[in-house]
Amino acid sequence: MVFSRSSGLWKVVLLFLLFAYQSVSATPDSLGDAMSGFLEKILEPLAQAAADPVPAVNGTVSNITQSVVGAGNATVAAATNGTSNLVFAHHIVGNTYNYTVSSWAADISLAAAKGVDAFALNVGSDSWEPNQVANAYTAARNLNSTLKLFLSFDMTSLPCSNASSATVLRNYVTTYVNHPNQLKVNGSVFVSTFSGESCKFGAASVDQGWTNTLKTNLTPTYFVPAFFIDPATFGQYTVLNGAFNWNSGWPLGNYDTNFTTDQTYLNGLGNRSYMAAVSPWFFTHYGVNSYNKNFIYRGDDWLFAERWEALIANRTRVPFAEVISWNDYGESHYIGPVQGVQPMSQSWVNGFDHTGWLDLMQYYITAYKTGTYPVVTKDRTFLWGRLYPAAATSSDPVPKPTNWQWTQDYVWGTVLLTSPAIVQLTCGTSSTRAALPAGLSKISLGLTAACSVTTNITRGAVTTTFTPTNYNFSLKPPSYNFNAFVAASPA
Repeated sequence: MVFSRSSGLWKVVLLFLLFAYQSVSATPDSLGDAMSGFLEKILEPLAQAAADPVPAVNGTVSNITQSVVGAGNATVAAATNGTSNLVFAHHIVGNTYNYTVSSWAADISLAAAKGVDAFALNVGSDSWEPNQVANAYTAARNLNSTLKLFLSFDMTSLPCSNASSATVLRNYVTTYVNHPNQLKVNGSVFVSTFSGESCKFGAASVDQGWTNTLKTNLTPTYFVPAFFIDPATFGQYTVLNGAFNWNSGWPLGNYDTNFTTDQTYLNGLGNRSYMAAVSPWFFTHYGVNSYNKNFIYRGDDWLFAERWEALIANRTRVPFAEVISWNDYGESHYIGPVQGVQPMSQSWVNGFDHTGWLDLMQYYITAYKTGTYPVVTKDRTFLWGRLYPAAATSSDPVPKPTNWQWTQDYVWGTVLLTSPAIVQLTCGTSSTRAALPAGLSKISLGLTAACSVTTNITRGAVTTTFTPTNYNFSLKPPSYNFNAFVAASPA
């Protein structure tokens, strides 16, 4: 019998065999072992048939349900702004008080190596921040780096009540307009914001205030702010060259990530540029005596992976993607190394390195830019999840974060395979096992008891095991730490 990707029959047979394989592999006797080995030999070529002729983004596989879905590779096409797709990473200058030029050089080199095109330098009102912005530009120049920089004005910090408030913003633009590492789009200096939808700079309207600030008697700017306004009103803002949908990085309710708000922005923008957000996580845990910010957004169901896949599928309409963030430790969505000065977030950040996400992000960035998922050249496993049950109690003086009920106690895994293999994800007595094709697949495992996480990739008699250091799930949390523990197998 011949199975092809154009036929639906192989899917039915493969699903049946996957179910049978899981059933017999759970049987400890010799008959179960024999049947398991027999089914493995059948499943591997079938999985290859599912994957060929191109690397595929596989459907989800969990310890509860299984499915195998062929990926829809995006068509290679030019982005809507006439340039190739660009990926930015949001860098909080406010967390770099003790940075040197060398510190910036390390960040810039690492980000560029992972496919990031520019840092969005989030600047606020602290008097020392302009010097750190200067250090960033100096480091990029010294490296002769391909990575660009641009200003993202934090308008929750910077004043904007009168015309003189515009001076700081205009000075930033003019200072770096001719710098070789200044990001420009269509020859104009790229500028963004966090908030600013209420800023008038002494003018009669927000649109006029920003026009006076960034479009009048100034070098040309390409303005793509994160204004928290109804996208249906974008037509009222002639100052916009595009818009950044900050909150598209996470589902804001108890549901999976989707493309709904992206489409709303696209509808409102017309032919202007759309910048989407992509983020791996969100947890902040400040009590009433500090920032009084204590909540989560839902990071379940492989948020980082699923969000990238949505942007890749719509890449011809999304010219810019900004990763939130490189170093926002306070909100737990950092992907860069933990360095600089933390904003009193040590209690949930220390010991929770997130750089394991970088290589997975690089894989997706390549697909986002080219429209084709790369051929996998080495097996890799990426794992993440919380270390404590969401419902568990703690003596933490700061209460459990708002929305804690939205998250499940799971290990979320993404696997890159050079060829079909049997992949097993285990934690204690809980385990899930599946035959997966070449390319990228997702796997998950529910957790109910204290355990240590491990994965096995098996082809024939050869098994490769990955046991991440310190990936231990405990039933007794010392605090309400909902940060993600992230681990990646060696590159």
